[in-house]
Amino acid sequence: MSRQAFLNRLREGLRDMPAGAADDIIADYEAHFVEGEAAGRTEAEVAAALGDPSRLARELKAEAGLKQWEAQRNPSAAAGAVFAVLGLGAIDVLILLPILLPIAGVLFGLAIAGVALFGVGGFVFAIGPFVGTGRDIGAAMLAGVGVMAGGLSLGSLTALATIGFVNALVWYGRLHLRLLKPALEPTEARS
Repeated sequence: MSRQAFLNRLREGLRDMPAGAADDIIADYEAHFVEGEAAGRTEAEVAAALGDPSRLARELKAEAGLKQWEAQRNPSAAAGAVFAVLGLGAIDVLILLPILLPIAGVLFGLAIAGVALFGVGGFVFAIGPFVGTGRDIGAAMLAGVGVMAGGLSLGSLTALATIGFVNALVWYGRLHLRLLKPALEPTEARS
């Protein structure tokens, strides 16, 4: 494969990344070709040593997604990390999807339950003074506060479980990259 064909396929694979990051990566791989040619290697030999540019782009995007999650723990970074791990290969999706969907469904259900409990508790707290007399008012208000606290606790535990789930996926992605990278590199690149 020629230098231009390799870089075009790499650029195509990196099109979803920020322009500056993709340009830096392309410049690094152009430097590999320059160094290889200076050492007397052909463009085809350098391209073969670097590996498949499409697979390389997926690995680079996965690594960028994992680094973004480590830098900023927010929902968009979590989604980026999850999709980065899933984007490593079709086999991974087939293996991980039956595991990920039920876990994600349970976490989503618990989050909805936490919000619902908080809302019901707020309603009971607000309506308490208008129902009954004397002790009934205080009991209704305290019951509302208790249900709100339960909803808040459930939401907090769900958030912690979600962060742990995303961290487990990031760990899996890093392990995947570490284990498969040597197997995917051509023999010339390892020597």
